[in-house]
Amino acid sequence: MRVLAAVVFACSMAGGLLAAHAQISPPKSWPEVKCERYGNAWTEALIRRGRQGLSPEFVERHEAFLASGCTAQANVCPRSTEELDLANIMVVAAMNAGTASTFPPFACRK
Repeated sequence: MRVLAAVVFACSMAGGLLAAHAQISPPKSWPEVKCERYGNAWTEALIRRGRQGLSPEFVERHEAFLASGCTAQANVCPRSTEELDLANIMVVAAMNAGTASTFPPFACRK
């Protein structure tokens, strides 16, 4: 009986340690959370609006921003009406996700 109790205790401790280890993973940083939220909003916007009127350059530069963890320099320049509309949607989505309006990568440099 003592052996059985010891085995049950050891198994329960091991299970508890595994569960505790799984919960120890560090939480995401605020920049990671912002980028994840923003990336989800981008995906949703493309699903709802489609890519019509968006140039390959606009989409590629935006995808590069996301791939950088949203840390790359802002260099996505909306040129068409559809690109400007999507950029405006993304600025609002970014603000709704708790980021500043300066978070999105939209800028037109000369």
